[in-house]
Amino acid sequence: MSFPLLTATAVLPAVGAVATAAVPAARRTAAKWLALLVSLATLALAVVVMVRFDPGGARYQLTESHAWISDFGVRYELGVDGIAVALLALTALLIPFIILAGWHDADPLETGSKRWRPTQGFFALILAVEAMVIISFEATDVFLFYIFFEAMLIPMYFLIGGFGDRAHAQGEEAASTQRSYAAVKFLLYNLVGGLIMLAAVIGLYTVSGNFSLAEIAQARANGTLHMATSTERWLFLGFFFAFAVKAPLWPLHTWLPNAMQESTAPVAVLITAVVDKVGTFAMLRFCLQLFPEASKWATPTILVLALISIIYGALLAVGQRDIKRLVAYASISHFGFIILGIFAMTSQGQSGATLYMVNHGISTAALMLVAGFLISRRGSRLIADYGGVQKVAPVLAGTFLIGGLATLSLPGLAPFVSEFLVLVGTFTRYPAIGIIATFGIVLAALYTLVLYQRTMTGPVKPAVSAMPDLKARELVVVAPLIILLIFLGVYPKPVTDIVNPAVKQTMSDVHKTDPKPAVEAAK
Repeated sequence: MSFPLLTATAVLPAVGAVATAAVPAARRTAAKWLALLVSLATLALAVVVMVRFDPGGARYQLTESHAWISDFGVRYELGVDGIAVALLALTALLIPFIILAGWHDADPLETGSKRWRPTQGFFALILAVEAMVIISFEATDVFLFYIFFEAMLIPMYFLIGGFGDRAHAQGEEAASTQRSYAAVKFLLYNLVGGLIMLAAVIGLYTVSGNFSLAEIAQARANGTLHMATSTERWLFLGFFFAFAVKAPLWPLHTWLPNAMQESTAPVAVLITAVVDKVGTFAMLRFCLQLFPEASKWATPTILVLALISIIYGALLAVGQRDIKRLVAYASISHFGFIILGIFAMTSQGQSGATLYMVNHGISTAALMLVAGFLISRRGSRLIADYGGVQKVAPVLAGTFLIGGLATLSLPGLAPFVSEFLVLVGTFTRYPAIGIIATFGIVLAALYTLVLYQRTMTGPVKPAVSAMPDLKARELVVVAPLIILLIFLGVYPKPVTDIVNPAVKQTMSDVHKTDPKPAVEAAK
């Protein structure tokens, strides 16, 4: 096609970010509406990408390729497979809700001698992150991917450090210190991962002579690319380390609870539902496709780390007193399930992992955004400061319950299908790991239901007795997410039809087939 649809999908929010930042400070409302309209236009382009994508067609579609840095073999190459299309759609879908949910989060507020950063900067940074995440999903040139994989750290750093949560019991000075600490920790962890990946990217070019996924795959197929076993393993580790930090995978996860705790609820959603998905997506696109033998070599270790993430994250979520930290540790557990499905090396596991990326994004957005509405009313993140909310704000409590039930993967809600596929795919090849991983479901039920019980039920505490219920803008944010959770829980076929062909291609890359059943079906 002549129109560069993929480029337009990434460029539109980038241009929107610049335009939003240029809006005069006195016209804050105009900046908000501009950002919202740009995000909706980006969503419309993402829908066009989904419509134009043919799941039964070529692996990478809507491709674009242009010379960029010819001396080093770097090209501007874009293309999407089913996995990228699903995650691109998720990103474009969530950004308008993130903007609406954060409508007043960056309004100017005098606190002593300090003032929050300009409103337009907050929304411009969100659009900038969206642009970089989208092009990361679209890039089929390794160097192009690396640039935006790292560049998205800059706007995220300012969103965490400059527009943090105002609900801090120890005052603005302590809050500012904690935000700065969380932002620096986020940046340092991800920069270290990125620097290690950069060394691996250079090593890949030294071995293969280019950065194009398609050309490297073709060279492998033709037998013209010969990579020593030790070289492939070192390069794999360089890529995987960066992606494991971004995902995040235990023990590289410790930046996430701090970042989510100190961020506003919309930015926390941006981190865990959008940005972190780049890490798990890249494991499928780059680790498995570029280094198939090393991926199989590392699988046992990665499965153990994923299993630790599942149990460790869930156990720590049970003991949390801060609502946002609880959701953060729950997300670490969920990312363990996603990585478990990817490296189970079965079609059910990888389909479930991809579906889990989408469903986790929706469920976490629903739960965290409602939690943000709750926290903004009370001015506290501590679970102990709530009680009896369902009696004074029943709609808020009801949506909070649905988001929580989705988090624990209740049958009938979207995450259940993906978690079931991951466990089935893991059990068929690694039964012991599959059995232990199911304990994560039990712990999820524990931390979710205890959270609801302590915040929403029981006697009404005086501090929440006058708490208002969800307003129209907040209902517009939450209602579509709840509808999607129910729809995809009952009928996940629209997503699985898109991702399954790409999963089959990935399985072919690593030369894996599904294990045969131990008992043949009756004829």
